[in-house]
Order: sequence, then C-alpha cells, then structure tokens
Amino acid sequence: MGIQFDAINLSTAMVGEHGISKGERKRAAAVAQQALKGFHRLVDSGEIGFPHLPFRNQTVAAIKRYAAEVKGSYDTVCLIGIGGSALGAWALDCALRGPHPVQGAFSTSFPRLVVLDNVDPSFVMGALASMQPKKTLVVVAAKSGATAETGSVFLIVKQWLEAALGRKAASRIVAVTSENRGDLIVLAKQEGYRTFFLDENVGGRFSVLSPIGLVPAALAGLDIAKLVKGAAEMTALCWKESLDENIALRAALDHFLVWTLRGKTIQVAFPYSNRLWGMAFWFRQLWAESLGKKTDRNNADVYFGQTPVAALGTTDQHSQVQLYMEGPNDKVFTFWGVEKFSDSGKIPKSKTGLDAFDYLGGQTLAKLLNAERKATTAALTATGRPNCTFLLERVDAAHVGAFLQLMMFETAFLGEMLNINAFNQEGVELGKKYTFGLMGRKGWEKLAGEYAAYEGKQKKASE
Repeated sequence: MGIQFDAINLSTAMVGEHGISKGERKRAAAVAQQALKGFHRLVDSGEIGFPHLPFRNQTVAAIKRYAAEVKGSYDTVCLIGIGGSALGAWALDCALRGPHPVQGAFSTSFPRLVVLDNVDPSFVMGALASMQPKKTLVVVAAKSGATAETGSVFLIVKQWLEAALGRKAASRIVAVTSENRGDLIVLAKQEGYRTFFLDENVGGRFSVLSPIGLVPAALAGLDIAKLVKGAAEMTALCWKESLDENIALRAALDHFLVWTLRGKTIQVAFPYSNRLWGMAFWFRQLWAESLGKKTDRNNADVYFGQTPVAALGTTDQHSQVQLYMEGPNDKVFTFWGVEKFSDSGKIPKSKTGLDAFDYLGGQTLAKLLNAERKATTAALTATGRPNCTFLLERVDAAHVGAFLQLMMFETAFLGEMLNINAFNQEGVELGKKYTFGLMGRKGWEKLAGEYAAYEGKQKKASE
C-alpha cells in the first residue's frame, strides 16, 4: 500500500525543544504496545467493530446488487444525514469523483451527490429546488433512527417526493439505520423502503466503510469493492506489533508524545489536494469527538482534547500560515500529500518576457503544489513548529479506503494511550436532549424545564 508517514520534523533534531527526542520515543515504545493490545481486546470482545467492516463481503455484494438494480433511473443521490452519517460519504465523493463544485455535468450515467446535513431552511429548500423528484434517489441515514435534524429534513423531502410520485415515492427511498431500534426502521418497514443495517458496535464517526458510506458511494458510481480492499490491506498492517510496519500505531505514538510532552493542543490537518479536502472535515469529527473527553476510564476528570483544524494547501498558505509561523507555538501540523495526480496540469511554455511567468512555463501544477507543500514544511520547521506528513501514492479507491482506515486506527490507538473511551460522546448527547425538549418531543419534558431554568438564569444575569 503506497502510504508513507514521515515524522522527522517532529524530532528535536529538526525543531529543537518543541520536538520529540529519540530517547523519548524509545521509552514510549511500551506505551504503543500497550495501546495495541488494549484496542485488540476491545475488538476481540465485540465491543468495537469498525476494524471488521472491510471484510463484510456479503454487505458489499448486497449494496452493489442494489446499485446495479437502480442504475440509470436517477441523476441525483440525495443523502439526508448529519455528522458521521454524512461526512464520510461526502469525503468519499470529493476524493473519488472530484472536489465540489467542479465534478462536471451530472446525468443518469454520472449522478451527483447532494448531502443535506443541516436544517438551515434556505439550504434545504434551495437543494430541493435544484433537484427533480422523478430523477432523485433519497438515502436517509441515522443509526439511532431519532436524530432531530435528519428526521425533520427527511419529512420535508418525503413530502416533496410523494407530491410528485405518489405511492411510487417509497421505491425511491433507502433507509440506512439500526435493525432493531429507533423509529426510522419502524417507518421504513411501514412504507416499504429498501433498508441497509448498521452494526451496533460501530459508532457514526467510525462508520464510513459501513452502509452509511458505502450505499451513497455505490449509488454515485464509486468502486466500493476496491475501497474496502484497500482498507482491508491497511487493517492487516494496523495489527502489526512493529512500529516500522504499523503506520497507524507509529503516527498515534508521535502525536501522543508531541501533544502530551510538548503541549501541542491543536492539530492542523493540512491536505495539499482538493480531493482530500472533504476528508479533512471528516477527520475533524473523528478526532474531536473521539479524543475530547472530560473523564478517563478511571472516571477521573482529565478534560483531554486536541482541537482539530482543517487547512487546505495551497489556499490557506495565504490565509492561515502567517499565524502558524509567528503565532503561538501550540500546534502540530499534519500534512497530507499526493505523489501522483491523475492529470499533472502542464503549464504552457509561453514566453511573455516577464520572469514571474516565464520560469513556470513547461512545468506542472502537480510539481508546484508539492513544491509549495515541501516549502511550507521547511518554513515551519525553521521556526520550530513540529510537523509531519502522510504521503499517498495516488488518490484512488484503494488508497482512500486505506487512509480512512489508518486514521480510524490511529484515533483508536491514541485513545488507548490517553486511557479514555474514544467511542462514546456524552458531550454531544446533552445538546440533543435539550433539542428534544425544546421541540416538544414526548417524554423529554424534564429537559424542556431545565432549558427554561437556563433561560431564567440568563435573564437574571442580564439585569
């Protein structure tokens, strides 16, 4: 698998006191092995399931059969979901079909993906106005089957479909949810929607290689077999004990050390590829929800968290790098590079007589992009800013699947090193519960009362 991890710019030899010494890495090797064994136990016990997803051949085959059945009957796949039920599919679409909004004209042979992941009415209604119901296939995705944002948007889209198609609307809807809980599966059975189910031991942010990501990907024409094959190859590497072979464990250890020993509480994910830009947003959720925790496994208050920031090269060299170079040295930078592009973008050899243009003639945009990445890493290193680089040989289904799996394993390993539960999300749940109360959901009156008390406190504080 053509993915490399270069951590030399995290070393004291390159960034001085802000880096990690060889001795520190050597002494921490045991921490990495403990993390590997700890996570292996969670997977072997059945508590955590995402490492098994690339090997679910029957699920992949069922999704491919369905995609073949409906192929040519739609020009738009409308995905309704939020968080892990939307970001993974969007990341896959951007990486493998091209960055939005430059994918080219959509058609029944090249359907587009429209992701409705917010309840902003101007966004939702504008999306509906851009689609034709008779040429739209809807995927509604919610593991709990009770997400307020997804449920509300789905009701609007459902009515929109039914107004145009009547009873046939049900044949244009796919539900991806839990098999035995939640109201979405109840509705899907009542209405006769096509359904794909999610494993209970796979959380949303770790579900990109489950039907959550694979169903919309297959419907959009992506090769999901190659995607999971790449992830399967990476999974085998992620169980290796050797840090030289296990790229995810090595990256987790280096990020753990620079965070905990050098106080780098912000990680900038810096892809130098528009195709990987969607993945940076997927990564933000993965890293933030998994590692931002109040308590550790001993129930001690720790308030852990490393804030993930997404930056795009070269765009954000002209908007953020000034801060990164001269601002607080509280960040670690993780560059994502691509070695080979599908089109190098050759620059014409036109002669203008102007040096600012003529030296670029005959070269390529790919060379310039990678030169910009290398130059930025060198500049950050020169000012003592620790950074590292993942380098993908190319952006194709196999490499994307492998890279996604690598980052999920890295996150899981880092959670073990921190002695936290990387798979719960209590901080998210309270906001969801208040929303249920505010929207008048039956059984959540107590939360509505708590919110009323909060408003009363606000009013008193403003007097």
